[in-house]
Amino acid sequence: MSFPILVCDDSMVARKQVVRCLKAYEDFEIHQATNGKEALAILAQQEVGLLCLDLTMPELDGIGVLEYIREHKMECFVVVISADIQPEMKQRVMSLDALTFLEKPVSPAQFHETLHKFGIK
Repeated sequence: MSFPILVCDDSMVARKQVVRCLKAYEDFEIHQATNGKEALAILAQQEVGLLCLDLTMPELDGIGVLEYIREHKMECFVVVISADIQPEMKQRVMSLDALTFLEKPVSPAQFHETLHKFGIK
């Protein structure tokens, strides 16, 4: 059975980078969204085990997605991957139940370590 992952970032380059990190795992089913609204629509339609989420996006940002997930008690691990590395933003993300915060560009080794750390792979 495949593990569903959603990669949400308005940058196609950033999405491709994360998808490349995930391609090492054959049993991952990878979906993509270009903004928070698309991500929430996918989360409403299907089960997602892991959401890789950018913060700065049009229409609905990553904080809005995290708040929605929390408010609606959706079951989903979230790893935030963002260039917004302000300590206050990192704190906010963690207070909204993200597993961790990774800085862009994320290295494959760091991403794989994160998956192992949280028992995702």
